[in-house]
Amino acid sequence: MPVKTVNLSEDAYEALASLKQEGESFSEVVRRLTRKNVALAEFAGAWKDVPRRQMREFLAFLEAGDRLSRAKMAREFRRTGR
Repeated sequence: MPVKTVNLSEDAYEALASLKQEGESFSEVVRRLTRKNVALAEFAGAWKDVPRRQMREFLAFLEAGDRLSRAKMAREFRRTGR
């Protein structure tokens, strides 16, 4: 199969390498990440290795963003009279 050379910055390479699963080539990583219509089952267990403290921080971040979004929407509805 023909190949192409792609230049990546060091941080981009590290990011891609961190997504590489055991036995997976970089080509397979790119194909997996760019595939459309990924089955929901593909994500099963994706968060299992995230430490509880980090997960709590992440969920708190999402909840804070949700609160801000709802507050912004409420202000916009009041402003437009909806």
